[in-house]
Amino acid sequence: MNDLAVVEQRAITLTAAQVRSQVQLVQQVMESVMKEGVHYGTIPGTDKPSLLKPGCEVLMTTFRIAVDPQIEDLSTSDAIRYRVRCIGTHQTSGTVMGTGIGECSSDEEKYKWKKASNREFDNTPEDRRRIKYGYSRQDRKEYEIKQVRTEPADVANTILKMAKKRALVDFTLTALAASDCFNQDLEDMPDEIRESLTEGEQRPKVQQPRSKSEGDPNKKLEPGQVKVVQKALDRTEGKVTAEAFCQHFGIGAIPELPFVKINEALGWITEQQPA
Repeated sequence: MNDLAVVEQRAITLTAAQVRSQVQLVQQVMESVMKEGVHYGTIPGTDKPSLLKPGCEVLMTTFRIAVDPQIEDLSTSDAIRYRVRCIGTHQTSGTVMGTGIGECSSDEEKYKWKKASNREFDNTPEDRRRIKYGYSRQDRKEYEIKQVRTEPADVANTILKMAKKRALVDFTLTALAASDCFNQDLEDMPDEIRESLTEGEQRPKVQQPRSKSEGDPNKKLEPGQVKVVQKALDRTEGKVTAEAFCQHFGIGAIPELPFVKINEALGWITEQQPA
């Protein structure tokens, strides 16, 4: 029996040439199939792109791997928390390729708090509200946002999906030796970097000005750009109103938004969208 196990182990051991071929295939798929902003995201200042969930799915199809997520519920009465183990199996041979681990909790900063209106803030118990202070690198000004605690049950499905996503990315990077092609998952990066991309999808961007005249900080949005912002607001399903948007950016109406701030504005709207 032991001899059989040794033979089976040798049968699934990859040679150096096979490992090299596998890495090359990952690179070829990245170049010919994957799209930046959809399957991976390029972060300024880093030497490798960051793998996104759709990119993982492309690689799973390429290598014919079936992933079985095993979910561990670690929730408490005041927080939703899941830990997921993704076990990847080769669909043809049945060989287990490896395991990825991912975890997510509603106690994480971005899930624990949400922006609140003045009335909602005033009517929320003191221990479930706060004022968050921040610093805008673009405007070089401090700002504050009124926030209240999110109900854990409202984000339960999002927490579960995020834990599964993290486990899938972890499996892909390790089992396919893809870490030399991709960086860590965006979710493990600092907030100021992660803000540049959404989870698994590309947010709408408007080409930034290239000339001094186009880069005039006093230049406002054009009609077409106003429609882009309005459509982004519509996708929040009422969570972010035009009034709240204008209040956040200190303007009286959407057309008054400086053109140089449009990508920042679209990114902020995307963060407020329901899961």
